[in-house]
Amino acid sequence: MVVGGGSHRSPQGSGRGGHRPGQEVRTVMMHIATDTLGLLLAVLVTAASVQDSAGGQKLLDAIATEHPTVAATWVDGGYNNTVIRHGAKRGIAVQVVKRGAGSGFQVLPRRWVVERTLGWLMQHRRLVRDYETLPQRSRSMIYWAMANIMSRTLTGESTQTWRIKYA
Repeated sequence: MVVGGGSHRSPQGSGRGGHRPGQEVRTVMMHIATDTLGLLLAVLVTAASVQDSAGGQKLLDAIATEHPTVAATWVDGGYNNTVIRHGAKRGIAVQVVKRGAGSGFQVLPRRWVVERTLGWLMQHRRLVRDYETLPQRSRSMIYWAMANIMSRTLTGESTQTWRIKYA
């Protein structure tokens, strides 16, 4: 299983008119856990101000409850020792995937799986911006998008049917 504290999303109107002083800008963060194929196991939507370690602990709790057979996970460098200790308490071995010393692009072991899943999810227009007012609604939209991705994969469709021009 791969855990990622991934995507920061801005509110719907953030692109119009620029930033206004005194205006509240609300952003959210998705913490997702996928299996090794990139299919969602658990989703946590929090405010962007929530630390990765706090989100990671809640996500590990959800994984341990919903998927008790999960025994190991890979996480990115944003998750610290508290997440590793919390995973050990829940019976999940947490391994942090660190970036290499070199500069430039590097494929990180197992980390690319969650990044690919985030890329798949961001193809859904509703998830690019934060249109939802409640985190539960955002979470539901993420699950809906993943169901759409899985059904298109199973049926062999490469594009959404509304984009296909019929003669």
